[in-house]
Amino acid sequence: MTKVGHIYLIDDDESMRISLSRMMRELGYLVEDYASATLFLEKSVPVSPAVILLDMQMPDMTGLDLQEKLLKFGRKTPIIFVSGQSHPHQIVQGLKKGAVDFLFKPFNLEELLKAVADAIDFDSRQLKRVSLDVEAKKDYESLTPREREVCGWLVKGLLNKDIAVKLGTTDATIKVHKARVMDKMHADSVQVLVKKYLESNLESHPLNN
Repeated sequence: MTKVGHIYLIDDDESMRISLSRMMRELGYLVEDYASATLFLEKSVPVSPAVILLDMQMPDMTGLDLQEKLLKFGRKTPIIFVSGQSHPHQIVQGLKKGAVDFLFKPFNLEELLKAVADAIDFDSRQLKRVSLDVEAKKDYESLTPREREVCGWLVKGLLNKDIAVKLGTTDATIKVHKARVMDKMHADSVQVLVKKYLESNLESHPLNN
């Protein structure tokens, strides 16, 4: 049975790559292995959910250097650093920049499997969050300028009559706008609307500038 998960294994130690790849494939993961960070950058195609198992110390480009490049490219695949000789400041640096875990060689199988499963779960949730954001932004863009104004005031907690005063119109008109906002934003309550608005940071949408 294939697990829903992709592993990018980057390590200059060939025996480590071969044994780890074989083991993870037997467990049902899809594994791509690379002998260097440069090869990974040249040949890999981003898929999700996935995890990067990344050796910290490699001759051509260190794990931290690769992490830095991926951040610049906006590639958010979670990273688990693997190392036999890292210094504490490297660990701190890697984790500060978003690595999800750190394993020291030799690590046990249980430790590795838990770290990989957690990272892939994290990436699944990250992917879901991105698609929810895309949907919320698309819905928001379907609102008319007046509906966006009403939406903004609803999120701030104003009642229909207060919004009517703010916009110089009637309570009945705001009711109609509110119904359209709720329908277009696929929100069955103001609480759901507020959650969508805040989680997808719709206040910063270019249409509001």
